[in-house]
Amino acid sequence: METIEGKHFSITDPEGVNTVIYQINKTEKEFLKDSPKYTIERLDFMEEIRGNMKRKTFFVDKPSKEEDQLIILSFGKDKVIVNMALLKENEVSICKKPVPLKFDNLYQEYEYEIKDFKYTPNLKRPMCIIDPETAEEVKPTLYFDEETNEVKGKCKLKPYKSYFAFEIRDKKEN
Repeated sequence: METIEGKHFSITDPEGVNTVIYQINKTEKEFLKDSPKYTIERLDFMEEIRGNMKRKTFFVDKPSKEEDQLIILSFGKDKVIVNMALLKENEVSICKKPVPLKFDNLYQEYEYEIKDFKYTPNLKRPMCIIDPETAEEVKPTLYFDEETNEVKGKCKLKPYKSYFAFEIRDKKEN
């Protein structure tokens, strides 16, 4: 019989706010040559409506034995609140001070593509592009790059629309 090992916690979103959470994963040393140092993985959640608020229960499927770093993105009208948290044992500690993160709002007057990022079937990747109106990720179109012999992805971004993009890097990197 298979057992499911994981943890869960809940957050309540007020009206007009949509929160998503990503787990930050550090790449193991033996895979660093062909992979980014950090990848992100969006946590699955279950939503429950309570009046004009939404209670979301997030699931961490494979928690580490020490602690897991989380990035919390709360999308509201015309803004994104970025916060960090640690999941340790059975407790989530949310940082009291915002952590300095570089992020870009992408906006163009014509349709264009962000392309040539390495596709990972386990949904772990170095960067993410999100539609701030829905808090859904922009889904990539997959293609096979014959030069590198890899499956890669590219995202089409619509004109006159804002997007939120982020990636995790070391502090010493630009």
